[in-house]
Order: sequence, then C-alpha cells, then structure tokens
Amino acid sequence: MITVAPRVESTIAIPCRDRAGAPLDLAATLALPDDPHGVVVFAHGSGSGQTSPRNRFVAGVLREAGLATLLVDLLTPLEAEDRGNVFDIDLLAERLLGALAWLASHAATATLPIGLFGASTGAAAALVAASRERRVAAVVSRGGRPDLAGAALARVHVPVLLLVGSRDEDVLELNRRALDHLGGERQLAVVRGASHLFEEEGTLAEAARLAAEWFRRYLRAVPS
Repeated sequence: MITVAPRVESTIAIPCRDRAGAPLDLAATLALPDDPHGVVVFAHGSGSGQTSPRNRFVAGVLREAGLATLLVDLLTPLEAEDRGNVFDIDLLAERLLGALAWLASHAATATLPIGLFGASTGAAAALVAASRERRVAAVVSRGGRPDLAGAALARVHVPVLLLVGSRDEDVLELNRRALDHLGGERQLAVVRGASHLFEEEGTLAEAARLAAEWFRRYLRAVPS
C-alpha cells in the first residue's frame, strides 16, 4: 500500500464527557497540508481507529488533494470493548459534534468548510452529525451503515457519496435503500471487486480517489 506523509501532524486530545458526565479525552490526529481549502473528519467504524493503516492511507490521499484531516477515536479503548457503544449512533454522533466544536476553536481550521468521512457505524454517526451541524458541507461513507441513521437521513441536505464494494452484497443493498431517503444530492458508487474492508488490490485507492474528488467538488471556502 502506498503511504502519503502529512506535512504537519499533531497528536491532540479532544475533551468530551462519558455517559455519567465525567470528563474524558478522545485521542485524535490533526494533519495540515499547505493552505488547506477544507478539513475532513474521519468517523471510524468498529474495530478501527485513528491509527488504522486504511484510514491513514485515505487521509493521505485527501491531504494530497489539499485537505486537512482529523482522525479521531470516538470511543475510548475501554468504551470500545462494549459492542453496545459501537452501535450507539447517538453517542458516536455527539462525540463527532464535539470534534467539530474543537475544530471551530482551532485557529488553523476555524474557518474551513468541513467534510465527514465515515466507515461502518461511523458513517451513520457522520450523517446524524451532518443533519445537526450546518458547517458540514459534504459526507462520504465507505462501506458504511447509513441505514442506522434512521430518520436523520431525510434531514441531511448536503451532498453525500456512498462508497460500497461490489462484493459487500448485504451492505450494498442497505446503501441502496438508504440512498432514496437522503434529503439532498446523493450518489452511490460501487467499487468493483471490493469486499467490506476494501482489502483487494487497488480497491482502497479507488475509494480514496473518489472521496477526494467528492470533497474537492463540495468543500469550498465560505465567508466567515
């Protein structure tokens, strides 16, 4: 797999709270290319995280396209051990909104339009967050579960790209059904030969290329 190194990368902690209201920090990595024209926040699915080689590869491709990236673990390692948390879309969406609030407070990203890149259950969280946060300008889902966003799909009015592997038949059908419920511009792109994790040769690179094109098209700087 080709790797693309960031120009400036920082390990950060994003403050949030647990279910009991106690403060905790989410681990994240912010990478900034020269003069970015947008920032893409990654919402990972189960069994993945900010250090995942797949996520970092896609993030590198996006940076080459002139986009900053924020890879954030929406659950702590202890929380992730509970499968209920992995499928708690409201919890994941709230954590993602917290990451967007952090971006708004960071000088280098405060005025940048925001894209969300979600995988698996993280895609549902990204769509729910997009339905609530007006700064989100576009969403890409890779092998995602948009169906888990439920009624929020109709309230998503930003452009959404659903990327699914041709061999991921069950998830492909769920994405086809969810497509009709989205409230704005949407597109389903099927990556030939790809299974759920896009592990087949060339399939992740194709997904990253399509995602970069989508974000380049829809993430444009707007007046503050």
